[in-house]
Amino acid sequence: MLFDTHAHYDSRRFDEDRDRLLASMAGCGVGRILNAGCDEASSRAAIGLAHRYDFIWAAVGSHPDDADRVDDALVETYRALAADERVVAIGEIGLDYHYEDVPRAIQQAAFRRQLALAAELDLPVIVHEREAHGDAMDILQDFPAVRGVFHCYSGSLEMARELVRRGWYVGFTGVLTFKNARKALEVAENVPLSRLLLETDCPYMAPEPYRGRRCDSTMMARTAEKLAELRGMTPEAVARATWENGCRLFGLPA
Repeated sequence: MLFDTHAHYDSRRFDEDRDRLLASMAGCGVGRILNAGCDEASSRAAIGLAHRYDFIWAAVGSHPDDADRVDDALVETYRALAADERVVAIGEIGLDYHYEDVPRAIQQAAFRRQLALAAELDLPVIVHEREAHGDAMDILQDFPAVRGVFHCYSGSLEMARELVRRGWYVGFTGVLTFKNARKALEVAENVPLSRLLLETDCPYMAPEPYRGRRCDSTMMARTAEKLAELRGMTPEAVARATWENGCRLFGLPA
């Protein structure tokens, strides 16, 4: 069975068929899903889904695009939400310098606030990091007790090795199946298997041959097959290893 360690089933793009789709997961080889929050509303929705489906778990937090709303009151809200038994992580949080809709200084402050919350609660974090490699790594140095995953990993092999040295994980989406994914392929092939996670980031990042369509967890088998090809393993062995990795990081029974 596969563990989709990063999904967004609260997205409106699933409104027409969410329940039917989620009901099909076990039959499609997907045994567990972590639904990540991007702001307060999606964090609450993630918890709601996790209470409706016993194979879904939740993370709460604000994406960099929501960083300008992260104040003391919102951090207190996330602290309260994280007390729910179905919440296993803080995220997705981090830095995104691609569009810079929110100024970098505000993103960094929000990232630090939420890392501090994760440290206080002893929860792992799900990091969204885009074109902000140096700043993200520098900030994490100030929170040595925090561990987690860089989801949809886009950094170098050297950075991935440093993350692994610090006890972190790297997550891969359907990008592994893209023809121009040379950097991601290098990392996925060379980072220790014990530190790799599989994810969809659905409804985004559908793998080939579904690229351009709405993504969902049933498509993740294609990513597992690509990782198996890179590592000289069977897809079943990849599924088993990444399942165990996800359970270990998020404190779930294997």
